[in-house]
Amino acid sequence: VRDCGFFPKDMGFEKDDKSEPIRVLVTGAAGQIAYSLLYSIGNGSVFGKDQPIILVLLDITPMMGVLDGVLMELQDCALPLLKDVIATDKEEVAFKDLDVAILVGSMPRREGMERKDLLKANVKIFKSQGAALEKYAKKSVKVIVVGNPANTNCLTASKSAPSIPKENFSCLTRLDHNRAKSQIALKLGVTADDVKNVIIWGNHSSTQYPDVNHAKVKLQGKEVGVYEALKDDSWLKGEFITTVQQRGAAVIKARKLSSAMSAAKAIADHVRDIWFGTPEGEFVSMGVISDGNSYGVPDDLLYSFPVVIKNKTWKFVEGLPINDFSREKMDLTAKELAEEKETAFEFLSSA
Repeated sequence: VRDCGFFPKDMGFEKDDKSEPIRVLVTGAAGQIAYSLLYSIGNGSVFGKDQPIILVLLDITPMMGVLDGVLMELQDCALPLLKDVIATDKEEVAFKDLDVAILVGSMPRREGMERKDLLKANVKIFKSQGAALEKYAKKSVKVIVVGNPANTNCLTASKSAPSIPKENFSCLTRLDHNRAKSQIALKLGVTADDVKNVIIWGNHSSTQYPDVNHAKVKLQGKEVGVYEALKDDSWLKGEFITTVQQRGAAVIKARKLSSAMSAAKAIADHVRDIWFGTPEGEFVSMGVISDGNSYGVPDDLLYSFPVVIKNKTWKFVEGLPINDFSREKMDLTAKELAEEKETAFEFLSSA
């Protein structure tokens, strides 16, 4: 039949245009967030069910034994989309020809450690990984930073990879976004899917500002503003905000381990939205470079904004009115980010 010319060549019989695998790196690959994330990447729920993947796993040398176990499990999952899985402790192997880099690994905060010490240790890591991206990855690579302090780590990596567009770097505030969404849904007795357009402004830290002034909820088939639906301003301006800000600490207190399943789900959401775009009429939160924003946030900060994404490119959501309550909270988290940046850059120039 084919030889008779019934099927035009571009119908995909000759070559599926998706058949080129993409190279995706996950760092901190022996850790618990990666353990929850790798299956989602491998089974097609992030990059699509017809997108083959070469999965690259990077961790530090002492973790190579554990990483070997993760590699075995990925093989045992028998995932048809995984064309190859490479486990390594070498940056020159890990960062080569990447399409996507998900930087989960970072130095965790240890007891008695000042935030400054944490920054210093991580500047070193992300300067090195930024330089490796610059040297080995594709210039079109999308870089997602998860390891904390995520915003400043992301800025450090971007500064260390000057020939990769700044817009290609983003950091994860989707976990905070999802937490905010689900708190509203729980309070109203609806599903998280019925809540949209919550915003996380600023730093992925306890100064972040979860903002529902522009959020909508579907009640009895109608879209209503969250403030109008809840009629509980004191909860929205108080307990709701602190619950979202401190949720990570609450999970650690309960589980004795940090959020892994929910963090992995948020990473999958974030990367999927970069890849496929945001739904019409919806925006999401991610940490991006603040240059050219219309919300009075200083340039050259890696700050979480509401964005829409199309053709793998994000844009700020423009023109949202900002009240005085929001303004104060947005400025506070910007101030913290400016201070973090200053500290990090002192280390960066001496590193």
